[in-house]
Formats: sequence, C-alpha cells, structure tokens
Amino acid sequence: MMSKLIDDYNRVIDYVRISVTDRCNLRCRYCVDGDFPFIPHAEVLTYEEIIRFVRICAAMGVNKVRLTGGEPLTRKGLPYLIRELWAIEGIRDISLTTNAVLLADNIEELKDAGLKRINISLDTLRKDRFEWITCIDAFDRVIDSIKKVSYAGLNPIKINTVIIKGFNDDEILDFVKIARKWDHEIRFIEFMPFGDTSLWKGTDIITSKQIEEVIRREFELVPSLKTNRGPAKVYDIRGGPGRIGFISPVSSHICSECNRIRLTSRGMIRPCLFSDVEYNVKSLFRSGSGDDAIRAFIRDVVKVKPERKLEMGSIRKCQRTLRDIGG
Repeated sequence: MMSKLIDDYNRVIDYVRISVTDRCNLRCRYCVDGDFPFIPHAEVLTYEEIIRFVRICAAMGVNKVRLTGGEPLTRKGLPYLIRELWAIEGIRDISLTTNAVLLADNIEELKDAGLKRINISLDTLRKDRFEWITCIDAFDRVIDSIKKVSYAGLNPIKINTVIIKGFNDDEILDFVKIARKWDHEIRFIEFMPFGDTSLWKGTDIITSKQIEEVIRREFELVPSLKTNRGPAKVYDIRGGPGRIGFISPVSSHICSECNRIRLTSRGMIRPCLFSDVEYNVKSLFRSGSGDDAIRAFIRDVVKVKPERKLEMGSIRKCQRTLRDIGG
C-alpha cells in the first residue's frame, strides 16, 4: 500500500461516501425545494468509474465505503457494485444508507452481494407525518423493510432520525422505545438546512443536548463500549437492548474527527459536507488520465480539506440539496 491519505491537519482519510445517483423516490421537504432537475444519465458516474475511484483510494489506505444517494436503490445493479467493491484489496467495510422504501424487495440480493450494514433514514413513526414530510405514502413499506432487514441478520441496524422542533420532537421517546424493542441504534441528527429551502428556519433546530435531556428524564444512558470511529456519540440504554447515538453537526465541532471525503454522483469530490467547494475527478476519468494522475489529484484535494465547518461564527450553508451531494 502507498502512503496514507492525510490532510494538512493530520487527519487520516480512510472513508469515502459515494452517491451512486441523485434520483430519489421521496421528496422530503427539508431536502427538496420545488422542482429540482435530475442529472442527465450521461453525466452520472458509471459503476466502472466508481470502482476505479475506490481501487485508487484503497491503495492509499481507504478501507471503508458507504453508498448513498439520492436513494441508492433506485439505481439498477447495485448488488453488482457491492460485489466489485468487496473484490478490491484493502476494503474492509461497505455499508448503505437508504430510505428503505425499496429495501424489502432487494434485501436478499444485497446480502448475497456482501452487504453487512444498513442505515435507514426515518424521521417519524407516525404514518400521517411520514406522508407529509416525504410527500409519499410509503410508511408501511419502510416498516416492513426494517423488519425484514432484522430477520435477515444485518445487524446492528442504525436508524437515522432528523429531529425538527415543532414537527417530530414529541416523538423522541417513541424512538428510544423502538431502539429497546428492536435492539437497534437510533441516531438523532441535528437538523441541517441544505439548499435554498425557505420552509425551514434556524429556530427549527433542536440540539443534541436538548434531545439528550429529554431522553434522560425517562432512561439512563451510559457511554457505549461498541462505538466505532465516526461522528456519532453513542450510548447504551441501561437495563435493556438498543443504543442511542447523537450526531451534532450544528452545535458541536465534529470536524477534528472527520476521516472522510465524498464523491457525488456527478463525479465531484467534496472534501467538506458544509462547503460548496468541489473538484471534478470525472473529467480525469473521461479524458483518459492514468491512475497516477488521478491519485495525485485525490491527494491534492485531501490537502485542501478545511479544518472546520464554521466561517465567521456561523454555518457555511451549502447551497446544494442533500439529494445532489449524497447524504
């Protein structure tokens, strides 16, 4: 293996999040604002380009890959990609983030391809609220998918929940009870405003500390010994199964622990989720550049990864939607 990917702040980059598509079968109100055109198919990275990117990164120490979207299961042939990524020397972990609408119909094929872990995005346990925020009546399909993933043995299942003040903050304890009942990890994520969305305001943000205070009124949380490197601060629930995680991109500085870069479906490397600065690696793929040139390009991109997400005391609000960036 060649020398590791290290940025100018001595952070080792060993994790790549890859958006395989910008298409999604939901229209979540905090993600999509009005009409948002899809990327033309010809502009989306091919699976072969994604595989080549990961192979080059793996030679520099990247060992973890997460596939995202849009909704990754809207793209055909995803099990093929997973199998090919597992064949790359050095890759030790491949996971998937999904809204789970299509998951039940694909779980066995994904498992056979080698998928070991799944994160499911679910912001409410109430069917009417789910339909309002996603603009789609698919709540029952999501719950069915969660049950089938459990039966398939892809554990631990992590459920990502964005808490928005006045919308679903009254469901915090309901999610904790689900964590205990199903032995899952519920990860409460502070609301992050992306894109030009006028629907949400800064006052919609409820911090991880506030969420934790609500939970501790009824449950005792103890630091988990199972925590992996990542942005989540994870706790066990004393006296029962399940775990609770807090991801605090707004109220806390998690940047010092950041070990990742993102590859968007349009072929842009994004060193930081909170910045619109991105670098076009697709142009190198499609102009016939060799692996050495692409490797040098990736190293240069990692070198300019910013130290932290804040600028002038406030969040550097990204003007792209999460569907465009990849969650």
